[in-house]
Amino acid sequence: MSDQPKILFVDDEEPIRNAVEQTFDLSDLPVQCEANPIDALRHISREFQGIVITDVRMPEMDGQEFLQEILKIDFELPVILVTGHGDVKMAVEAMGAGAYDFIEKPFAADHLVHVARRALEKRAMTLENRELRSAVTKRDKLETMITGRTKAIEDLRNKARAVAATDADILVSGDTGTGKEVVARAIHALSDRADRPFVAITCGAIPSKLIESELFGHEAGAFPGALRARSGKFEHARRGTIYLDEIETMPSDLQLRLLRVVQEGTITRLGSNDPIDLNARFIASTKVNLADEVRAGRFREDLYYILNVVHLELPSLAQRREDIPRLFMQLANEAARRYRREFVDIPQTLMAEITQADWPGNVRELRNAADRFVMGLDTYEETSPNETGGLAERVAAYEKQVITAELSSRSGGLKGTYEALKISRKSLYEKMQRYGLRREDYKD
Repeated sequence: MSDQPKILFVDDEEPIRNAVEQTFDLSDLPVQCEANPIDALRHISREFQGIVITDVRMPEMDGQEFLQEILKIDFELPVILVTGHGDVKMAVEAMGAGAYDFIEKPFAADHLVHVARRALEKRAMTLENRELRSAVTKRDKLETMITGRTKAIEDLRNKARAVAATDADILVSGDTGTGKEVVARAIHALSDRADRPFVAITCGAIPSKLIESELFGHEAGAFPGALRARSGKFEHARRGTIYLDEIETMPSDLQLRLLRVVQEGTITRLGSNDPIDLNARFIASTKVNLADEVRAGRFREDLYYILNVVHLELPSLAQRREDIPRLFMQLANEAARRYRREFVDIPQTLMAEITQADWPGNVRELRNAADRFVMGLDTYEETSPNETGGLAERVAAYEKQVITAELSSRSGGLKGTYEALKISRKSLYEKMQRYGLRREDYKD
């Protein structure tokens, strides 16, 4: 289908179709004529950029039935009915049922073009509004899944948005607990594959004797104990996303089979010679430097390059410390809902300590701390604060963390912040400038 707006004109009389086609051609409006509504319905979808103009009296399906079938596909698609004099009452009723307009026979060519142009403008606006709503929904979803306002996280979200719209395979790297699977799921949720399966596979967790059968499936009799055919995890993910966690732990012989799967886009069950089309996207994750594994001979170089079309590197919490207050509050809210507890305000002294602490387990460790806080247990396993730098640097770092915590808890509200800190508005403003803090970054 062409990307240009298209007028779909339906009438069972060939002379009328020819005349209408000539009228629209002279007006530089692309038109496609069909003799019966059943054939015309094949062109209709929610993405159809054009409009429908149809006669109301046709042998296979009358205009009202045709209208109802179109509106089942897209209730906002403009449908213009062409009526005879005796059909005006029916056409008015059809407009109440969802038709855009009607034109009474015989009609002037310029009137037909005028009505069609108005309907095309309405269709274009409808599709544009849908796209904007979809973009906002996806942006909100992404910001909920990948939380943070630091530049590192904003850059990560921008890359995730850009790559989600493609079918490129992705390598995600980061320390333990940085949220590699969360990022993979976010990319899947934003992609055109969102309604297809997301299958997560931890490469080091499947017993070596079962790994081929688990991933590729098998036919009955493929090995002792295979009493009936079984599809594997790869096959279950057809047209979806396959997430390979800890890819560096995959055995070398299986790396070769995976390489062929990614290259060819097909799999073959154990005991079978028939390829199965996969059409899946691969997102692999690793907590080690995979290039070092290649140099050490522990990971196939060709597989590394075919998976590493796009590389997303996740920052640790220590690299985005300013995100910790907002992230902790989000995790605590989620925990409160999960455990059916009332959410308790987080004391600012505690928030400052949480912000100052090191989190070697990253988001996973912070989530556990939030869970314990909500349940009224220890807030977190205390870790040593970062003690690098002189006294002035440590004091400044602590002051920045306290201000950040206050701004986060008050959604960027300055009055409540400077009153809680017992400083003047001017002093708060100067400190925010010194530390590069913007109130906009803390608004909900």
